[in-house]
Amino acid sequence: MKKDFIIAIDQGTTSSRAILFNLKGKPVYSSQKEFTQYFPKSGWVEHNPEEIWNTTKKTLKDVINKAKRLRGNVLTIGITNQRETTVLWDKKTGKAVHKAIVWQDRRTEDFCKKLRKQNKETMIFNRTGLLIDPYFSGTKIKWILDNIAQARSLMSKQRLLFGTIDSFLIWRLTKGQVHATDATNASRTMIYNISTNKWDDTILKLFKIKKHILPEVKDCSDDYGYTHPSVTGKSIPITGVIGDQQAATVGQCCFEPGSLKSTYGTGAFVLLNTGSRKIYSKNRLLTTICYRLNGKTTYALEGSIFIAGAGVQWLRDRMKFIKKAPETEKIVKSLKDNRGVYLVPAFTGLGAPYWNANARGVLSGLTRDTGPKEIVRAIIESVAYQTYDLFEAMKNDGLRPKIVKVDGGMVMNNWFSQFLSDVVNVKVLRPKVQETTALGAAFMAGLQIGVYKSLKNISKNWRLDNKFNPKIKEKVRKKLIKGWSTSIKRTLIN
Repeated sequence: MKKDFIIAIDQGTTSSRAILFNLKGKPVYSSQKEFTQYFPKSGWVEHNPEEIWNTTKKTLKDVINKAKRLRGNVLTIGITNQRETTVLWDKKTGKAVHKAIVWQDRRTEDFCKKLRKQNKETMIFNRTGLLIDPYFSGTKIKWILDNIAQARSLMSKQRLLFGTIDSFLIWRLTKGQVHATDATNASRTMIYNISTNKWDDTILKLFKIKKHILPEVKDCSDDYGYTHPSVTGKSIPITGVIGDQQAATVGQCCFEPGSLKSTYGTGAFVLLNTGSRKIYSKNRLLTTICYRLNGKTTYALEGSIFIAGAGVQWLRDRMKFIKKAPETEKIVKSLKDNRGVYLVPAFTGLGAPYWNANARGVLSGLTRDTGPKEIVRAIIESVAYQTYDLFEAMKNDGLRPKIVKVDGGMVMNNWFSQFLSDVVNVKVLRPKVQETTALGAAFMAGLQIGVYKSLKNISKNWRLDNKFNPKIKEKVRKKLIKGWSTSIKRTLIN
């Protein structure tokens, strides 16, 4: 008897992955390939779209072949992706006109400043739920149109297409048959109206972007066409698409208003489900689409931290303090405390709730005794402190999380998971399936084809791995947070 599977493509910031899931949401096999990060100037971050495509294709084929060896049947494909990263390509050739500009990239800060000076912040926030920041796709599109002559020329000939990474992959997987995105990815572009669920004409005009380059916006569970046999051997339907942070929210089964998840990948992202209500934060959090099903939108409040796992990557690749990420747990445990050393990893500016694109990293509290171990610990601790800042912003908006479901590579570090619980003073739950982002995409794809009948039905698949309760003394906690607050102030002076 043939086994049925769902494949999730998880195209992230540093690697492309494909994961084979059984219908109970258990990962059966995974294939992953890292790709190159380009830093052409200070604050600029780029990817090669061809490398993204090739790594995605290789991992997908690898997983399809594994399914065959297991005598399995792949029912459908779901896609989740790094959000906001922007690609513009030629409709005829499929070739990108410029490298992909990554969500971390800060090159459009001058344009963002100009928009703020023109008092556009309130209008853009009310329509999109987003603050004016280089993080989002809209200003990246404008930069490519303003700086790459070929892009402007192709747009005038109606040959240019824009997409976030999901759209670019769908275009390639279907051999140019489908140009589409989902509502969650659209809601991160700063040109999409989250109330009308349409591309916003006023903002498009402001940015001089023609509507014909934009993808069709669909539900998260929807028909996104079929893969071309030349790519996947046989044609497979694509029935789920959802941005990575929203996908993790679905993978964590945060379907009730008030439920919250925090993902610790390259960056760290806290999403709080607010149901059918759009809550506009007074504390510089983002209002975003959590998911859209059957045309009905569920909203979320989001806080974005730019550097989480990327800080560990920096320790490994740039500082050469570690060879592999898991080594950090042993190192931090070997120290009794942080010895007063704090590192604010504003390597690409600061995200929520500060939104300061010009801030740069600050390492403080150094003495003659400070060495690599203290710096490793300071990076790991910084992620918990940044999460604390987001939780404080939520509390100031009248929302008090009681439980946080966590996922991502960093939470496999038990020391970090416990420290996080201590700092935010909230119970932390870690699920059995850590691949919650990919799982969310698989759930959305399965929902569309009837494998799952409802969100309630999906929730039955969530399993607890471990829980962490706050243990720290309040006095110690306050002292740690005070040290962090001082370091943040030093960072913001820059």
